[in-house]
Amino acid sequence: MKRIAGLFIVSLFAGAITLGAYKLFFEKDTYKWVGNNPETPLVSTSSLATSARGAGINEVDFTLAAEKTVNAVVHVKNLTISKGGNSLSDFFYGYERQQTPQIGTGSGVIITPDGYIVTNNHVISNASQLEVTLNNKKTYEAKVIGADKDSDIALLKIDVDQPLPYLAFGDSDITKVGEWVLAVGNPFSLTSTVTAGIVSAKARSLGRNQSFIQTDAAVNPGNSGGALVNTNGDLIGINTAITSQTGSYVGYAFAVPSNIAKKVIEDIMEFGNVQRGLLGISALNVNSRQAIEMGLDEIEGVYISQVSEDSGAEEAGLMEGDVIKQVDDILVRKFSELTGYLSSKRPGDVVEVVLDRDGKQITKRVALKKQQSLILPNTGFMVRNLTKEDERIYGVKKGVKIIDVPEGYGRYDLKNKVITELDGNQINDIDDAKERFSEISRYGRTSFTMINEKGEKERLILQ
Repeated sequence: MKRIAGLFIVSLFAGAITLGAYKLFFEKDTYKWVGNNPETPLVSTSSLATSARGAGINEVDFTLAAEKTVNAVVHVKNLTISKGGNSLSDFFYGYERQQTPQIGTGSGVIITPDGYIVTNNHVISNASQLEVTLNNKKTYEAKVIGADKDSDIALLKIDVDQPLPYLAFGDSDITKVGEWVLAVGNPFSLTSTVTAGIVSAKARSLGRNQSFIQTDAAVNPGNSGGALVNTNGDLIGINTAITSQTGSYVGYAFAVPSNIAKKVIEDIMEFGNVQRGLLGISALNVNSRQAIEMGLDEIEGVYISQVSEDSGAEEAGLMEGDVIKQVDDILVRKFSELTGYLSSKRPGDVVEVVLDRDGKQITKRVALKKQQSLILPNTGFMVRNLTKEDERIYGVKKGVKIIDVPEGYGRYDLKNKVITELDGNQINDIDDAKERFSEISRYGRTSFTMINEKGEKERLILQ
């Protein structure tokens, strides 16, 4: 028995030695276990820059940016008054229609210590009263300084007796896809909510001539007008929209780039409206049948299908068939990248345009000009500013030329006439005409003073 026991112990010892040798010399570790050594990281991290600070993922500190931002983001309440009731009953029986208050909420960002606030136009649209609540719970009445529907940006002002915390605008053009960002706002009236994500894409058009930053930071109703910031706490976007079938966040959120928002705000402060500098070209949609038939559906760049008369593009020598590849330092692969960059420019600014013309690269310097044509509200007339040739032919320096009219106005023979007055008010240019025509009633009496190609004055009254 003792002999058997001895053999068992020897065998066990030999097996242990064999197993240990196999582990030591042949078996490789699949996982690396880390002890309590404070100098050893719990997980390995990449040394590649993944944030605005150039730090690895575990080294990104959101706390300073979050603290800086929450104190500069405000809660905006929009009180609108709508009339309820049955309009037929009102008409026949003289019922007084009740006024029903409706409250909408959103966010805003303080951009100056004396109380200027940027938000979305749709947050403050049709407001009867605006109320702004700061992160410290103080509430102020706000007034609208100006708004721009096209960019969905508005500027508010509150009167304060001491400097407020505010955010500085960052440069959205240098923001990179994959960069860490924070979205700060008031979703579902939950004040001072901070979410984190990355920049998912840039120059998203969403079917409009606009350029948005896309992020996967959670954004929900109430975040509109809030801040999108990088890890330095710089304002790189104004949160504006989400793409969702449910109305709540599903991973796709969009912000107006800070360079566009800043330019709109500066224009409102300085001029009272937005000054848009246009290149003066029409672009071919790469997904259109025409582009596919021409073999242009896979090009990278903007294919010029038309150059506008008397535009900066025409004066610089841009031609139909040219492909815009770059503007200043911005590479252009699609139309939204071009419009996004130009949205930060004003009339008179000069940009350097790199073109592909028949396989050769050429560079042109283009002076941007004001918008030359638009469709007038309430009438559908397409008008444009006068050219020097128009001024010579018609003998006037101010007014707008009608270049197209809807079918219903065909009997009036309005095309190619110059509108100089509307209801006794002088029309100077298309901006002036847009404002005047937006004020007329579709059902009222409107009179136009026009000049024909013979230089004769005409007057038309529309009932």
